[in-house]
Amino acid sequence: MKLTDTRDIMASPQVVWDAILNPDVLKECIPGCESLTGSIADGYEAVVKQKVGPVSATFTGLVQLSDIVQGKSLKISGEGKGGVAGFAKGGAVVSFEPIEGGTRLTYEAEANVGGKIAQLGSRIIDSFARKLADEFFSRFQTAVEEPEPEDPAEEPVADSGEKKKGWFKRLLG
Repeated sequence: MKLTDTRDIMASPQVVWDAILNPDVLKECIPGCESLTGSIADGYEAVVKQKVGPVSATFTGLVQLSDIVQGKSLKISGEGKGGVAGFAKGGAVVSFEPIEGGTRLTYEAEANVGGKIAQLGSRIIDSFARKLADEFFSRFQTAVEEPEPEDPAEEPVADSGEKKKGWFKRLLG
């Protein structure tokens, strides 16, 4: 299955590029990611817990960044094994283009599964893969965009558990 989408991120191309290469950002953006260790050069070992339809599994595997063209594009690929649940593998070619006020991120993603998960049927798998890709890039966008101006009339709810927008950008500044 192939997925394609574009997102306009209101952050400079350099901030967006730095974020996509940051393992802390990747860990926060990968839905269900429990751990991510390693380096860009060697790849990252990941533990990801997911539920696909009635099947829950913890996948262990490798996430790699390759085909890196500084500031322009890269490929994110991953492969994981979930024991009796089966396996999942996929990747996305991500490109970055400066636009007024930020960066246009475009991705083309592909996903494949096998084993017990594959028996769920292509509609469930396709829907799940689409949701996973959208969630990853939504989290990524939230991590790098500028925080929204706060309205002093509206006090934030204490311990709401929500992360403020732009945590990666605030980390840099």
